[in-house]
Amino acid sequence: MNAESWSDQENDAIVAVYFQMLKDDLAGLTYNKAMNNRSLHQSLGRSKGSIEFKNCNVSAALVGFGLPHITGYQPRFNLQMSLADAVSRWLAKNPSFEASNATAIAQGFADAPPLFFGVPPTMQNAPPPAELSQLEAIARRFDVAGRDERNRSLGKAGEERVFHHERAHLQASDRRDLADKVRWVSQEDGDGAGYDIASFAPNGSPRLIEVKTTNGWERTPFYISRNELEVSDARRHEWSLVRLFDFSREVRAFELRPPLEAHVSLMATQL
Repeated sequence: MNAESWSDQENDAIVAVYFQMLKDDLAGLTYNKAMNNRSLHQSLGRSKGSIEFKNCNVSAALVGFGLPHITGYQPRFNLQMSLADAVSRWLAKNPSFEASNATAIAQGFADAPPLFFGVPPTMQNAPPPAELSQLEAIARRFDVAGRDERNRSLGKAGEERVFHHERAHLQASDRRDLADKVRWVSQEDGDGAGYDIASFAPNGSPRLIEVKTTNGWERTPFYISRNELEVSDARRHEWSLVRLFDFSREVRAFELRPPLEAHVSLMATQL
């Protein structure tokens, strides 16, 4: 078997070890990369260099899946789709992986520091076309946007983070009167309003915020409903979309304002 072709069994083995290290990494626990490499070397017969390179391929696959990756294994692209299949198999067998991350993160949001809002990626340099194309192919094949949308614990945690951020921002702006009126609409009234948080600008203007959350990178695709789009158009001076990314580590954010077509590519679909 050549160095370029890994069997499904080999891919499953390295992905399982990678995710164990990733769980420790996210929990702030120590783990031994060298020991894990030696164990895989002994069980698979692959060289240590080949295993290191493959771990970097796993990181690249996780970027495509909209998941965090081990920072010590920088993504190496041009991976085989069979490796992404192995990641998908592991996630199917471990459905609590992402939900547990969101639950662990959702502690102490009321005292969390303000969110950092950066420049939307539509205004930044894009990744190399070949890499972006591969990431998009993984995201489409494994319905990454749909997975994030169905992960209710992740979505709820993201909304809660923005809810407390809005209250803290208004309090810091000497508008405690407005901070007390911020509402977590999707939690209090249920979905259907076309936004999740009803807040205010410091001058008292309404802010209607739709929150989209991912554990992955800033370009991870997301779903937006027809109702959300209609509300964004009807109330475009009040409505905005807050995108939270890298949520399981050091959450960051950017904000998009209507018309959304100016910032993202919209494709019709059904969830």
